[in-house]
Amino acid sequence: MMELIVATRNKKKLAEIKGLLADTGMTVTSLADYKDMPKIEEDGMTFRENAIKKAATIALYTKKLVMGEDSGIEVRALHNAPGVYSARYSGPQATDKKNNAKLLRALTKVPANKRQARYRCCVAIVDANGLIDVVEGSCSGTIARRPRGTNGFGYDPLFFIPRYKKTFGELDPAIKAQISHRARALKKFKKVIRKYCRCRRG
Repeated sequence: MMELIVATRNKKKLAEIKGLLADTGMTVTSLADYKDMPKIEEDGMTFRENAIKKAATIALYTKKLVMGEDSGIEVRALHNAPGVYSARYSGPQATDKKNNAKLLRALTKVPANKRQARYRCCVAIVDANGLIDVVEGSCSGTIARRPRGTNGFGYDPLFFIPRYKKTFGELDPAIKAQISHRARALKKFKKVIRKYCRCRRG
């Protein structure tokens, strides 16, 4: 069974990724499963840069197949902020609650028809020989006036999907697993991995 290291220590993100990759038969591990992994500074200007850096750093160190994932939310009225700073939007001691509160403050005077946003996810796949591919996924919605629901993590309680009239925080996880930015990126990832495995066997 092939091992895939996900270059993250975020338990909630890892759990979601494991769920989305459950049908691949891969053994999914993370940085928490290894000692003395190199520290990764997420200093890229784009999700793509950060994803590649995460995957390449760990693949170079372990000589194994690694997924580097970077994602966040972009709000049109804020010129696509928080963007790559989504996880640390409220500062060095950022939490999901603080990040959500700061985002709501920033949008206090923005009307409902100007609160468009999208979640973006970028996934890089790297092995001992170098970069294999980079895939992306996105999901469009709007920012609610207040947090709603307790499902998910990050900005999920604020990310409203008009089609379902619910935030990701309220949405059934099974539906989110079909339409989210991460689900869409990992659907492409699976195609890349199937091709990668065929090439290795060939």
